[in-house]
Amino acid sequence: MTAQNNKSSLAALTLAAVGIVYGDIGTSPLYTLKAVFHEDHGLALNTPNLLGIISLIFWGLTLIVSLKYVTLVLRADNRGEGGIMALMALALNSVTKASKWYFPLMVLGVFGATMFYGDSVITPAISVLGAIEGLEVAIPGLPNWVVLLVSAIVLVALYSVQRRGTAGIGRWFGPVMVVWFATLAVMGVVNIIEAPQILAALNPLHAFRFMLENKFTAFIALGAVVLSLTGAEALYADMGHFGKKPIRAAWFLIAFPALALNYMGQGALLIMHPEHVSNPFYNQLGSWSIYPLLLLSTMAAVIASQATISGTFSMTKQAIALGLMPRMRVLHTSESEIGQIYIPAVNWLQLVVVLIGVLIFQSSDDMAGAYGIAVTATMLCTTVLTFFVTRYRWHLPLVLCFGATGFFIVMDIMLFSSSTLKLFHGGWFPLLLGAILFTGMMTWKRGRQLVFENLQSHAIPLEDFLQSLFVAPPTRVYGTAIFLRGESDGVPHALLHNLSHNKVLHERVVFLTVHMMEEPWVAAAEQAKVTDLGHNCYQINVYYGFKDEPDIPKVLVQCAELGLPFEMMETSFFIARQTVISTPGRGMAPWREHLFVTMSRNARGAADYYQIPPNRVIELGTQVEI
Repeated sequence: MTAQNNKSSLAALTLAAVGIVYGDIGTSPLYTLKAVFHEDHGLALNTPNLLGIISLIFWGLTLIVSLKYVTLVLRADNRGEGGIMALMALALNSVTKASKWYFPLMVLGVFGATMFYGDSVITPAISVLGAIEGLEVAIPGLPNWVVLLVSAIVLVALYSVQRRGTAGIGRWFGPVMVVWFATLAVMGVVNIIEAPQILAALNPLHAFRFMLENKFTAFIALGAVVLSLTGAEALYADMGHFGKKPIRAAWFLIAFPALALNYMGQGALLIMHPEHVSNPFYNQLGSWSIYPLLLLSTMAAVIASQATISGTFSMTKQAIALGLMPRMRVLHTSESEIGQIYIPAVNWLQLVVVLIGVLIFQSSDDMAGAYGIAVTATMLCTTVLTFFVTRYRWHLPLVLCFGATGFFIVMDIMLFSSSTLKLFHGGWFPLLLGAILFTGMMTWKRGRQLVFENLQSHAIPLEDFLQSLFVAPPTRVYGTAIFLRGESDGVPHALLHNLSHNKVLHERVVFLTVHMMEEPWVAAAEQAKVTDLGHNCYQINVYYGFKDEPDIPKVLVQCAELGLPFEMMETSFFIARQTVISTPGRGMAPWREHLFVTMSRNARGAADYYQIPPNRVIELGTQVEI
């Protein structure tokens, strides 16, 4: 019975993974071949070139997705969690903070994360545009503004429902995407039967011959071939939601066969009907199928977009916990699934950038160049970080580490290099987004470090202070006072202000320090540690992973088991509200300091972030110079 339950659970998770994990890569047949043979590339549409391109796509899916991500990278899990942020944390934990590799690895991880943000902006735009462009096939001569308007309406509707969560519609993602992949496979088989010579593309020699004969033209086309690999990073990022087995099963049993068959089918179609190169996807079954395909494609594009939007929310939450972004308002959209969150600021900002992208590029073809750079840059960062994990975390021999990742690094560099040729044809877009986000993240990280150094330089050792305080103790009043303090803050400023102005000390005093760990989860039993400081004063150290939900009241309930019970109505939380002041000639460049000050002022309050009841909070201001 247990084995049967495990099988049904695996089947359910595999179905869900088909919907969430493979939505992005599953919609790439909408625009990949159309982009490869775009007139700007100058690639002749003939049978040898088609065999070469289809062979490149098939072996790209085999080597990069199947071998690199599904087989190798999925092994690099951080306590079951995946994604560039989790991988960065794993790599950083593999080396010491004093190591020469620590800062470069952090920079590499942050850069890869910013490129993932670029990917998450382009995916909704290119997927929805690629689907709605079917109207141009159905209605020849249709003005482009109609396609843009319909795409914008779909995108605005999609982002508008995010606050409701995906629990309701999420259960339909899997079945819809199974129908989508089945449709891709059937269309592929129908066209392969018409031109079975396309099956010769299974021979990798066609890919090598294509690259050798076309040289620079083939190198340019490679930047469009990479569109068939978009979404590979998503399967790694979603590992924590589904686990390795369902993701692997969904890929090898459903997604990979369907994609391979459809790309083969589109190649066969173009051998027989080269005039359909303007949109081979919508011409695979004839004019009767355009409207049903348009409906199904739009649904698949919305699902692909939803997956990247949800991924952006998760990535942002992790970045906040790792100290790379200021605290933001995070809302939970499900009572049962902790991973289903909604971040209003990110949602609406992303929608604005997506719509700007649609207006700038106006077609999936023109957006393809932007997509390639974002995808390949993230792939390259993932591969380099994986090398450090295999070498310094798993302690594998250097030769084996180079063997496992070196081949993929060469491939990633080739794909990234070919994508950079599109720098002035859309590639600048994700790089600009990445540069803005990278600057913001590194400025926030450095700013917090400067604040920490300032507080540490003026810190009064807590133990020495308490010892001198109780030589002539102040009047103690009824109740419990909890003072939030940083890891090396010494005596909290809020305590000093309270003693200075009110001349009293609570009957029980607790100092609470939150430690954010570079790992996804900390077991509930290990989240709190209590130290008795004497004179009815205590230190509570709280430990959270970057995917844990900070909840101080919940931790205080757990403290009862450690001999320190709390009555919330008798407890007051004292929090120092920091006002950061930029000081010329110190710390960062003036413009970065002003940026940090602005971000700091707009950050979510600590009480709100840690879910402390507002009516139990007393905030006391303090100024910090950087």
